[in-house]
Amino acid sequence: MAQGLFCSLLIGTIINTIGTQFHIGFLSSPVATIAGVDYTVGGLAGAVSGPAMAVAIGYALHCPPLVLFSLITVGFASNALGGAGGPLAVLFIAVIAAEVGKAVSKETKIDILITPLVTIAVGVLLSAWWAPAIGKAAMKLGDVIMWATELQPFLMGILISLLVGMALTLPISSAAICAALGLTGLAGGAAVAGCCAQMIGFAVMSFPENKWSGLISQGIGTSMLQMGNIVKNRIWIAPCLTSIITGPLATCFFKLRMDGAAVSSGMGTCGLVGQIGVYSGWVKNISEGSKLSISTFDWAGLILISFVLPAIICPLINMFLRKIGWVKEGDMKLG
Repeated sequence: MAQGLFCSLLIGTIINTIGTQFHIGFLSSPVATIAGVDYTVGGLAGAVSGPAMAVAIGYALHCPPLVLFSLITVGFASNALGGAGGPLAVLFIAVIAAEVGKAVSKETKIDILITPLVTIAVGVLLSAWWAPAIGKAAMKLGDVIMWATELQPFLMGILISLLVGMALTLPISSAAICAALGLTGLAGGAAVAGCCAQMIGFAVMSFPENKWSGLISQGIGTSMLQMGNIVKNRIWIAPCLTSIITGPLATCFFKLRMDGAAVSSGMGTCGLVGQIGVYSGWVKNISEGSKLSISTFDWAGLILISFVLPAIICPLINMFLRKIGWVKEGDMKLG
């Protein structure tokens, strides 16, 4: 699901930001008009996020081709009917439609008709029945989290930073979680802090074992690469404690907000998507008049929370853990 999001909504946001900020006409000007709506290149990518997520889910479930391609329609319907919480509706409905489609696939001599008919019918019916409620529930939960963060930025900064950061390192999708809940604002800023604490933290503190390739693969790739070592050693303590520190700093001191795409909140420094999301939010706020300009303090907060503080705090905590024998040389070596 996260890969589907990345290849549609997320990359579309990046393309739009690059086109706007560097005044690239082909990327910032409409290239198509559909039903009276103008779309840029990035806008077209974002418009197919539902189908992209559904197909990515189907691919992960090893769906046969007819089921996989039928999920395009299912993803479009569930995402559209789910509203702002569409990604969560896509997740549930695409999985069910995929499994039903797999059950009837190649069971009849007219498979080319039956399989897409059943897959699409089940998916669209469930979309009409479930998607609005799932979408509203997801957004309501996201609204509660964001409201709580505005009310208690210190406590929620710790919780969100820690939990979303851990989700990024675990073999689940922090980006999909943030997208499904529509996690933006201060809560989104805390999520960015937690993800960066994990990625930059692991990248820098494992540098003696993994050198430059490890620094790049974890720092702008994913800290999930350390999952095999995490289950065997105590190396996760330092990044988690780092996220507990940087999360409330993001919410209480720097007031770091994610006003770009919600999916960017769960990406951290992966392809610098989290930072691009924060920046695109600044640009949007300026264009809407809710922000006058991007200040030096804004940039300092983004750079410190994303890169500098995790690169300092995490290795320092890990150094202490090495001294007491909880972490040993080679514990973070990537295969």
